[in-house]
Amino acid sequence: MQQAEAAIEQHGLPADQMNEPRLDRLRLRLVLATLAILQIVLALLVFKVVLDARLGTSALGITVAMVFLTGVTFMLSARLVRQAVRPSRPLAVISTHVASSVEEAQADTLRDSLTHLGNHRAFQEELDRELEWYSRYNVPVSLLLLDVDDLKLVNASSGHAGGDEQLREMGRLIGTVTRYADRAFRIGGDEFAILMPHTDSEGAMQIGRRLLDQAMATRARARPIPFSGGIASCPEHSSNRTQLYAQAEAAMFWCKRHGRGAVDVFNPLRDQAASVEATNEVSTQIARIVNEHLVTPVYQPIVDLTTGRVIGFEGLSRPAPETGFTDPGTMFTAAEAAGRTVELDMACLQAVIAGAREMPAHQLLTINISPRTIEAPHFSTDALLSILNRYAIDPGRVVVELTEREKVEDIPRLQSTLNAMKRAGLRIAADDVGAGNAGLRLLSQFRFDIVKIDLSLVQDGAEHDTSRAVLRSLRDLAGRWGASVIAEGLETASQLRTVRDLAMTAGQGYLLARPMPRPILGDIDMEPLAMGGSILDRRLPQPRQAPEAIRTQGAY
Repeated sequence: MQQAEAAIEQHGLPADQMNEPRLDRLRLRLVLATLAILQIVLALLVFKVVLDARLGTSALGITVAMVFLTGVTFMLSARLVRQAVRPSRPLAVISTHVASSVEEAQADTLRDSLTHLGNHRAFQEELDRELEWYSRYNVPVSLLLLDVDDLKLVNASSGHAGGDEQLREMGRLIGTVTRYADRAFRIGGDEFAILMPHTDSEGAMQIGRRLLDQAMATRARARPIPFSGGIASCPEHSSNRTQLYAQAEAAMFWCKRHGRGAVDVFNPLRDQAASVEATNEVSTQIARIVNEHLVTPVYQPIVDLTTGRVIGFEGLSRPAPETGFTDPGTMFTAAEAAGRTVELDMACLQAVIAGAREMPAHQLLTINISPRTIEAPHFSTDALLSILNRYAIDPGRVVVELTEREKVEDIPRLQSTLNAMKRAGLRIAADDVGAGNAGLRLLSQFRFDIVKIDLSLVQDGAEHDTSRAVLRSLRDLAGRWGASVIAEGLETASQLRTVRDLAMTAGQGYLLARPMPRPILGDIDMEPLAMGGSILDRRLPQPRQAPEAIRTQGAY
């Protein structure tokens, strides 16, 4: 913002003048009033000259007065134009600066901090973009998935620092081998992806082999970096996002099962049966989770950052140990591949709502639903209200968080369902805003009651001015809509101080409280946390009843 202030002064408007809008408006009104009076006088003089001309009398004095008043009117008009146009210059400078800050902050949220390649979110958005280019312009694209072999052995022998260095070296190696148009990403712990536009499977195979040769060479490094890789191409194998990824993954796993240290292209005759078998197995696994209710709800508190009062809980789901899944992200990815996302979403909703029955009546419950579920023909607002009614949860206490795991396909239906939810008393929140384009895309299409700012932007805002400027812009945008803001992912005292300095009054994150099996928690003493303390440093008081105004005026 210092750059913006300097630019304002450079373009002729002092920074302190930006704080005097009332004085500027008064000056403009005085100029306008004077100009109007002069125009009236000038019109009367013209009428007088015309009348004297008809009567044959001399009008020299009046003519001189007209010339004088005309000059004065012209000068006042020019001053008025300058007064009106001058503020537009710094405003344009500020607009350009903020737009640049947004782009820079978004780039940070889409970058893997260890390798400086794109992260998983960036990969998803770029893959969607490339497939859209194919559908519009028939531009082919190939996907190469890489998995570093035996990284666990490196961690065991050299520690995690050694493993991290090997991942960084892999990122640098990918950067030297790929072409300018290619895009590389670290999408998991030891998994990388490369998108190669204008490239068929044969061209992708050449790049994969060259990368493998470089990785196995030890001239420039202490040890080789063996990896297994699989390639799938659009349109040669598929133009569907999920299928293309599954095909590249099937080819990669074939290399892992047959010696590792190799790259190969998806072979339908060889890999299809294994791919179908794996999909059927995953589908059966998800069906078992749904039918046997093998998801466990946990609840993360949402806290008033000023008073420390717990104003609500976000309901989350965790797979039971017997499912074989270690985290919810893997479980939902498997459900997406098997085409059972909606069933899993509804099972998680029911588990979260059932476990929220013991929440204090004044607190809010937020639940996550993906757009794909809302778009499904067999989902309806009445079905959600039925579940809430079954467990005696007032819809007025419920916030529906719209997550974008998949691209919105049916915008009119989504809009219609969201409107129906609002009419039923539910509130709607935009989740993960600021993380790439997903949340911002939803913001451009719908009017939300609550804006939840993604943890990557919140955490980066404590360290970088550009991200802090974006946080401030998102706060102001939500304020214009009358929406409340929740800062996600608070993990350090500096992050807490940053969002409090920006007047964000609600937040959640591990610094405040981790997800817990029961939605019960007393007030939190915020000052020790802001000074660098831990939630484990003190005993928490018992919950107290919040005033009714919290519900009616918006706890967030």
